[in-house]
Amino acid sequence: MTDIDVMAEAEAERRDLAALLADLDDGEWAAPSLCAGWTVRDVVAHLLSFEGLGPRVVAATLLRGRTVAGTNAVALARWADAGPAELRARLDAFPRPTGLTAALGGSVGLVDGVIHAQDVRRPLARPRAIPAPRLRHCLGFAVTAPPLRGFWAVRGVRVVATDVDFAHGRGPEARGTGEAVLMTLAGRRGVAAELTGPGADRLRARLG
Repeated sequence: MTDIDVMAEAEAERRDLAALLADLDDGEWAAPSLCAGWTVRDVVAHLLSFEGLGPRVVAATLLRGRTVAGTNAVALARWADAGPAELRARLDAFPRPTGLTAALGGSVGLVDGVIHAQDVRRPLARPRAIPAPRLRHCLGFAVTAPPLRGFWAVRGVRVVATDVDFAHGRGPEARGTGEAVLMTLAGRRGVAAELTGPGADRLRARLG
């Protein structure tokens, strides 16, 4: 991973997200994201759902949820009725990751922010150039970070980013932009179609 101020980059990522959200209309907030079953609103609510929670509430949420998906559902349910204005205000209130998202020097908050921003941007056709240092750090972190476990999504394939210095794995190569490789490591459906090389077919068959 790169030698950067991770927490500062996580804060910058949240500022970038805030700028995007300020430009969305109601239809875009209600649009499907890349996260199965979640709208853009749901992704934003999820991204902020653990901010400001004390250790006891976090522990109770983990205990009730039991699995990663279950825990996310429990945390998200608290914000089921929050609209765009409330979520934008919450993002403004937490410009810096706290608690769980501050773990590992902010790496959890940074990679969560970058991936979920793309979960929103891709279906809305609002692309952006992720700053290279930020992207390289996320790529390295996503390989082993729980619950992503990117190494499992790309097992048996060597993924190579063509625009930043990153490669991982063994096997036939699948090459593409660092952003596409990151989203493939995150297991997002359809993104492997943007990769090329003999390993890309294997990833497309696995991830859809």
